[in-house]
Amino acid sequence: MSNNEKEFDLLKLSNQVCFPLYACSKELTRQYSPYLKELDLTYTQYIVMMVMWEHETVSSRDLATSLHLDYGTLTPVLKRLEQAGYITRQRSAEDERLLTLEITKAGRELKNKAKSIPPCIAGCMGLTEDEFRTLYTLTYKALGNMEGK
Repeated sequence: MSNNEKEFDLLKLSNQVCFPLYACSKELTRQYSPYLKELDLTYTQYIVMMVMWEHETVSSRDLATSLHLDYGTLTPVLKRLEQAGYITRQRSAEDERLLTLEITKAGRELKNKAKSIPPCIAGCMGLTEDEFRTLYTLTYKALGNMEGK
């Protein structure tokens, strides 16, 4: 290999950490698809509901921050979830630019239908518990480091 070829080694797809993360993210989302189809949810709607199941009431700002989404992406998702009867949206009394989101009874009931999804997804990944924990820790560490820049 010539010096000129070595100079561009970092540009090889096989040397990129971004590519397997990108491909794994796409595949992981695809693995969710049959489970979420049964609930009539998209992946983005599902992650919104996970936050709602955990907190029950949340501001649109906090939700956007938690999910690393912008309002342009979040707004149609929230409208759809409200139309489905899973959440309510109300203008905040303190700041009319913000929405306060609250889970409904139907939204709480959906949680019971969704509880089997995480173990199914974990199973398809084929990782040990320690490997899964390491992947989780390193992924969030990298995300935090990049967001801090």
